[in-house]
Amino acid sequence: MSEVTLAATTPSATAGKTPRKTGTFMPRLIVGAVLLIGWEVVVRLLAPPYVAKPSTVLMAIPGVLTDPAFQAATGNTLAAVAEGLAVALVIGTVIGLLMGRSPAFESSFRHYVNGFYAMPMIVVLPLFSLWFGYSSGTRFATIVFAAIFSIIINVADGARSVPRDYLEVARSFRSSRSSVLFGIVLPASMPYLLAGFRLAAGRALIGAVVAEFFLSIGGLGYYILYNSRSYKHAEAFVGVLLLAGFGVGFELLVFWVTKRFMPWYRRER
Repeated sequence: MSEVTLAATTPSATAGKTPRKTGTFMPRLIVGAVLLIGWEVVVRLLAPPYVAKPSTVLMAIPGVLTDPAFQAATGNTLAAVAEGLAVALVIGTVIGLLMGRSPAFESSFRHYVNGFYAMPMIVVLPLFSLWFGYSSGTRFATIVFAAIFSIIINVADGARSVPRDYLEVARSFRSSRSSVLFGIVLPASMPYLLAGFRLAAGRALIGAVVAEFFLSIGGLGYYILYNSRSYKHAEAFVGVLLLAGFGVGFELLVFWVTKRFMPWYRRER
């Protein structure tokens, strides 16, 4: 009797999940189409001809993607973001581990880290421009400043949440402090590190674009600014869409890494 009941309930439960996954696609598609059509109609009726609308943005995509200036600007921005993220990841991970496992270190640096994390990056740009000049060095410093504190805070939370049993086993084997820190605490903090890295990547991209706006140096930010001031709003909006695509692509990459190498942390339901 129980086998019959199980066989009868299992297909229905499976069938109930399928419409939920496929049923969310159509509402999203309808909402997106309504927004695009509304945008097109409002701009055509009320805005000047140079204002970007979906049809002009779509027509501008091939020309923008094949433009050498756009390709160079994209390469400059992505290279700067990658370099800044790498530096922020290394330094932020070390500081976060120390803050999470050393009460004295945390009490000394916690308020400074929280204060700098809450500080808008646009505020430090004039100061960085005085230190590093109107050059790519200021953009690099802004990216590191924008990204590092997210990593520090999340890694520190992950280091504090390591189970006590792991640390007691390491002490029983007389492991050194560095081996405990990098062999036990860091792997156990990887979910927190990935969460901080996701936040840091978005903030780093924003920092790079804001710095390019402010400094007028080569990059996607300056490309968007130049085209918008030249009344080429469709071309500028293609750059905006590319920045959004980078954010979504990075989110998918982190999700894949988490699913591939840490299946115990996030399971697909």
